[in-house]
Amino acid sequence: MPAMDETRELKEQQAAAAAKRYRDATAEREVIEEQLAAGVKYPDTPQAIANRARRLLTRGGVPSEAALESTHAEALDRPETDERIIGSTMDLQPWSFLPRGVRAGASVARIMILRNGLEQPHATGFLVSPRLLLTNHHVFPSAETARRCFLQFNAQVTVDNASDDAIRFELDPDTFFTADKHLDYALVAVKPAVDGRRPGEIFGWNQLSIEQGKIVVNDPVNIIGHPMGRLKELALRDNTLVQRLDDFLHYRTDTEPGNSGSPVYNDQWEVVALHHQGVPNTDRQGRVLRKDGQLWRKGIDSDDTVDYVSNEGARTSSILKHLAALQFDPERRALLTEMGPESGLRQDIAAGPVETPVVPTGPPRETTSIVTPPRPAVVGAVRESTEPDSGLSAPTDAYGGRRHLVFLHGRNQQKKDPVKLRRGWTGGLNHGLTRAGRPTIDPENVWFPFYGDRLIEAIGQHEAIPAAYTDAPSVALAEAYAVESETYEGLIVRAAELDGMPLNGRPAEEDLESALVGRLQGALNWLTARTKLDALTIATIFRDVDAYLRDDSIRKDVLDCVAKTLEPILQPDSELVLVTHSLGTVVGMDFIANRLPQGTTVMLVTAGSPLGMDAVYDRLIPPGTDRPDAVESWVNAWCPTDAVAIGCPLERRWGKLTEEHTVVNSSDDAHSIEEYLAHPEVAKAIDGFVKLPTR
Repeated sequence: MPAMDETRELKEQQAAAAAKRYRDATAEREVIEEQLAAGVKYPDTPQAIANRARRLLTRGGVPSEAALESTHAEALDRPETDERIIGSTMDLQPWSFLPRGVRAGASVARIMILRNGLEQPHATGFLVSPRLLLTNHHVFPSAETARRCFLQFNAQVTVDNASDDAIRFELDPDTFFTADKHLDYALVAVKPAVDGRRPGEIFGWNQLSIEQGKIVVNDPVNIIGHPMGRLKELALRDNTLVQRLDDFLHYRTDTEPGNSGSPVYNDQWEVVALHHQGVPNTDRQGRVLRKDGQLWRKGIDSDDTVDYVSNEGARTSSILKHLAALQFDPERRALLTEMGPESGLRQDIAAGPVETPVVPTGPPRETTSIVTPPRPAVVGAVRESTEPDSGLSAPTDAYGGRRHLVFLHGRNQQKKDPVKLRRGWTGGLNHGLTRAGRPTIDPENVWFPFYGDRLIEAIGQHEAIPAAYTDAPSVALAEAYAVESETYEGLIVRAAELDGMPLNGRPAEEDLESALVGRLQGALNWLTARTKLDALTIATIFRDVDAYLRDDSIRKDVLDCVAKTLEPILQPDSELVLVTHSLGTVVGMDFIANRLPQGTTVMLVTAGSPLGMDAVYDRLIPPGTDRPDAVESWVNAWCPTDAVAIGCPLERRWGKLTEEHTVVNSSDDAHSIEEYLAHPEVAKAIDGFVKLPTR
């Protein structure tokens, strides 16, 4: 079948399926319309509204001043507060809305196809990683169709309304191509530019997120694409989400043919769906109707006579879940990993079940997999060992012989595979490097000391939660920790005080029951409410920090593990780029002060660090905030919703740093090292340390 006929037939099938979904959802949609008519601003579930408000706050989608202004004037319950927060983004947008839209639009390309010897506009696609482009299955029904197409970036007008110079990129379906008929998506690799740069390094790319909270019913949506093959355009006005189905979104916006494969954005320029189809109005037999109410006649009536009642796009989360359930060889899975930590496609995380089964309509779905040759082994690499506490070595000449990149992990790593941990850290860093326009690194070139099993063995307690603590594990465990350690409660309370807890441990508005809780539980409640970590995580993180600082034998065991791995590079003229996280920042500071040979220099990076707490730095060896002479440069990154980083910024205690960055991590992973490393400013600093000329 000729490609044009195949595309047309697939599009007709998609239109029929979309119309059926629209008809089947009529009853729910009528309820939504009644709620809107009654003045309900966001006729969605309370959980969806809460998720949306939380994401807006944690991602900077609404300025904190605007959120406070919309909620502080009167007493509101939680749902009303969430709705006010979402509503504060409806009419007025921060200035960043425009430049962020420009940045998002740069990743959108016009797809051209060679047809009858002519290059003609075909559809729209957009970058979702440095090397992968997302569009519709009916645009690329097969790898063969993709081979006949190419991309045009910058197919648009400039600020002076003059035509910009379009930049051509070739597709590379032999490296990666997969497609699904039900969700109507195709994911294909793009060849690098002639200078070797990947397209995402030039035009940027959209980080797809499997997380909830990106949009609720009646939220605005924005679409960037190439309608009718024209230069890039933006659908911005009077566009709202009408209904959310299991795998699709229905929204009201103006689109035309050629918009197929366009990204559907929320007002924070996060991709919420892949646009694929206008939803035609149909009669009870499913026959398409014209705008005049008569039956649409195939081959006689033009497409612009169809009565389109809505638009439909496949949900981002459904596409990501489907990708996670597919089987790929390691090379192709590595390409998916580049889509970023929020995609849920990291190599060190096994794909879980798809919540909504992907059931194709009509014939079975087509999923094409191209196997590429395995990557050759890195010459000169030291064999990886996964024995307990052995850590991972790297080639001693990876960065010129003197300079070495070292990752030093934090707590809760016991029973984990160091190889996968190192790969996860590297994946986060490579995401940040890509966003910063810098080349990525090979995980095999990173030294990775591992002390997770030794730490938990020395502490004498594992992370399993006893059945008796099911209802309130955080309180019960925290109290048990406090009985074992005289200093543990003081560490938790001090963290809460540094975060603004009143000296009596209670905010003024708490009720009588809250007033009766103990000092420790009050501090835990405060930290949980003020940050995005749960009480159990906070309790156990500070338990491990306290155990390390309190027990000299535990401290010695941990430092011995680190020294054992790094022994080959601990030379008087060595230069270490030491990237540390959480408890690892404390271990790293002790290691620098006590285990480095004289003459070794350190470029230090700390993330999610408790080193700003006096209850921590006063128990270092030596105590206090005198920076070790070996630390030549120091970059710190901290997230305000990360309870472990309560004492930040570190400059208030440690004096002037080389750089200190306040970042915003996702609400569910405020303390995640992958989140920290994925920020371009953090990755850029590490890249600068690694590439500095040796002395």
